[in-house]
Amino acid sequence: MNVLLTGGAGYIGSHVALSLLDLGHNVHIIDNLSTGSEKLIPKNAKFTKCNINNKNIISDLIKSNEFDLLMHFAGFIQVEESVKYPQKYYENNTENSVILFKTCRENGLNKIIFSSTAAAYGLVSGKKFVDESTNLNPQNPYAESKIKTENFLIENRDDYKFIILRYFNVAGADKKLRSGQISKQSTHLIKKLSEVIVGKRDHIEIYGNDYNTPDGTAIRDYIHVSDLADIHVKVGKYLIDKLESNLFNCGYGNGFSVLDVINTANKLYQNKIKFKFSKRRAGDVENLIAETTKILKYINWKPRHNDLYEIIDTSIKWEKKINASDT
Repeated sequence: MNVLLTGGAGYIGSHVALSLLDLGHNVHIIDNLSTGSEKLIPKNAKFTKCNINNKNIISDLIKSNEFDLLMHFAGFIQVEESVKYPQKYYENNTENSVILFKTCRENGLNKIIFSSTAAAYGLVSGKKFVDESTNLNPQNPYAESKIKTENFLIENRDDYKFIILRYFNVAGADKKLRSGQISKQSTHLIKKLSEVIVGKRDHIEIYGNDYNTPDGTAIRDYIHVSDLADIHVKVGKYLIDKLESNLFNCGYGNGFSVLDVINTANKLYQNKIKFKFSKRRAGDVENLIAETTKILKYINWKPRHNDLYEIIDTSIKWEKKINASDT
């Protein structure tokens, strides 16, 4: 495959680029480096620094390369920031994506893999697992911006062949430590506990211990970033071969509470993680676990890293690596 990939200087985009390159595919990355790091861009990938709304540069790229498909990861992802600046998220995540898609189509590239989010489901009542037909109930502008982008593709399905992937909680790092999460303001639980382990922060705040769950803390489905990267490779081949648009959840179908994750990390690292309880955050969901029947039916994919210990351990090892390079 010859892939045009946006956001390849980011966490998930860089891992997908690595998986593609490891299997002999060609990758050309577009990233404006506003939130990503050039350090994460794989050496064997071609790279053009530009925004996804730059019609001229992207048109020239497509004309001079025979890309098989676009993998679109670029976007803002901070939920709390999106609540403060909703228009910023709509403009970047939706409007700029639409400009990108139209630029691609105008230049003969109409196959798209779109990076979306399980936050689209939002507050789900009465269901342990959420499948792709679950009613959407977004709780923040970040999720809304992703849904609006999904809707553009769905409403224009005659013009595009696309796969929408709704990610659950992505965590972990490449086993060879070539990439992982780099963030100035960490918001993900496993990233935060990794920072506690290496001494970057003193403790973790747990937002709410009064949920209707066995230990009172919220439950999530954590998927290793390398398994998610494998999904993209498989889905890319599926789209090229079948030319069928579709939408898939990306998770394991396993739920772990916040305390489950912290306790697992403490078993690995001798009870180093301190935590404090604070109030629930507005819009936080009690339970969000993927129903994965659909993706397993359509795509020849089997998880290779479905292990909470491995997810946490690779994340902490990556944090130690970047902490050592910063000091």
